[in-house]
Amino acid sequence: MYDATMNENQPPWYKQLWPWLLISLPASAVFGGIATFILAVNSPNALVVDDYYKQGLAINQQTERLRTAAQLGMEGLLRADNEFIQLELQTDGLQLPATLRLEFIHATRDELDKSFTLERTDNKLYRAPYQPLKTGNWYLRLQSADGDWELRGKAHIDNGLQARLSGEQ
Repeated sequence: MYDATMNENQPPWYKQLWPWLLISLPASAVFGGIATFILAVNSPNALVVDDYYKQGLAINQQTERLRTAAQLGMEGLLRADNEFIQLELQTDGLQLPATLRLEFIHATRDELDKSFTLERTDNKLYRAPYQPLKTGNWYLRLQSADGDWELRGKAHIDNGLQARLSGEQ
């Protein structure tokens, strides 16, 4: 039988804990889905490329240029202050070009990437005007004008810049 006194002593459902626990699970899934959707819409998907096959082929060409630089015994020491960037390039008897292309590739933000044209000032010394870059980790790529060889390095830019470039992978 139904006891009317028992219902009078119980609080209404919205003042009890168990309904809110049951409601909170699906509600948290809905809020999590909305947050995921907002992140997906507002975040760039810069790592996905349409021409992945062409980029894969380009990687093979880059490793050939690195191998060529290693065979030529090429190494570079890069230094920069607030005005100039200077590269001292060591090689085993290679005739060095008049200009080189140096790229600073930011580790996470491609809009910060910079490129410099270094001009030879001495036999193995190159120089270019330099504006300091943002603090952080950078990848360096030095290429000959004709694209026959390439040197790479890594640098952490703080107050100054000093990095070693090599043809090792």
